[in-house]
Amino acid sequence: MDAAFTAEQDEIRRTLREILGKRCGPDEVKAAVRTAAGHDRELWQQLARQLGLPGIAIAEEYGGVGCGPADLALACEETGRALLPSPLLATAALCVPLITALGTDAQRSALLRPLASGGLSAALAVPGPALATALALTGEDAEGRWSGGGRAGGVQARADASGGGWRLYGEAAQVLDGHSAGLLLVAAHTGGFARSRTLLFLVREDAPGLVRSRQAVLDETRPQARIELRDAPAELLGDDGADVLGALAATGRTAASVLAAEAVGAADQALARTVEYVRQREQFGRAIGSFQAVKHRLADLYVRVQAARSAAYYAAWDPDQGGLALAQALETLRVTAGEAIQLHGGIGFTWEHDAHLYFKRAAADELLFGPVHRLRAHAADRAGLFADPSATAATAAAPVGASATAAAPPVPGPTPTSPPASPRTPPPPPAQEKVAV
Repeated sequence: MDAAFTAEQDEIRRTLREILGKRCGPDEVKAAVRTAAGHDRELWQQLARQLGLPGIAIAEEYGGVGCGPADLALACEETGRALLPSPLLATAALCVPLITALGTDAQRSALLRPLASGGLSAALAVPGPALATALALTGEDAEGRWSGGGRAGGVQARADASGGGWRLYGEAAQVLDGHSAGLLLVAAHTGGFARSRTLLFLVREDAPGLVRSRQAVLDETRPQARIELRDAPAELLGDDGADVLGALAATGRTAASVLAAEAVGAADQALARTVEYVRQREQFGRAIGSFQAVKHRLADLYVRVQAARSAAYYAAWDPDQGGLALAQALETLRVTAGEAIQLHGGIGFTWEHDAHLYFKRAAADELLFGPVHRLRAHAADRAGLFADPSATAATAAAPVGASATAAAPPVPGPTPTSPPASPRTPPPPPAQEKVAV
């Protein structure tokens, strides 16, 4: 594997950093998140026209750039550095892979082109706080119970009585960019208990029975919405027999590598701003960055960021390692943002300073896609790190169809010729000798 970046990838990084440096400063970010869309629409269109950012991982036959997930992760590292509020994550990292994997030819032709051009944005609606579970980041759910399971809650789907489609009823409480997306991919449960399964449905923004409301969230650069579906018409994505859970798990692995790169970019920028501050801030007649204790703390952060970057780059080429890379990147961002607030002193925790933006991004991402310890635990389970080797070997060596009783060795019992053991009186303790002192 050649992990070196190509000239085209370096150009994407340079151009994107230049544009975001001019158009996405801290003041512009705070102004953009308070708009109705939650992001700067003009900047989003500029990124779509000049770089093809929404379609960077879409095939050229559908109007995209034709790059891979590694290029998308590289671009998201730069957007994370600027804390860019945009529908890039929800559209390009979550919805585009699902449409590509599950959609019919007609659906891919009709949807991927406007998504690649930036004229249409999409959002993945998953019931409740189950996004990490649905994407198989923190655990496997082969039955798809997170979508409702036929019981109250979640989103339920039923075939239209007229035979012209499907109807959805239910709600999803935490939908990234759900308030402004023109297209919703809704995970819904259908079939009841007899044919229980989870399917994905397409719901347009103007569908009757669709109610969307933007929620107050911790991180305003990650806008979320509550989606209510009141007998709303929907179109099935793909066919009835599609492997939706498998497609969601594959999308989760790719999205984890993209999120890891984004978190690394944010952590690196938080560290850079902190280093710049401690070089200028003086205490006791000298810059605080010259004190040994501050140097040690910054050195530890630098090592953390570089290690997380290495893990994120590796996951960009091998998405199976995305869960571990995401855990390390989220932890690095949380620690770096917390240290940045501490080292900025009295100004670091104020609302006017932008250090709190990085800390909120770290906390919100861990709530949505973590927590870190569950990401690591699931990765360890998949790798079999804590499996009992003796049990695994016994299971592999046992003949097929053999019962547990036949495989187990017999328990030895007392022989008939042996006399029964009789209780014995314990011998008295030895007498103690008296020694003259």
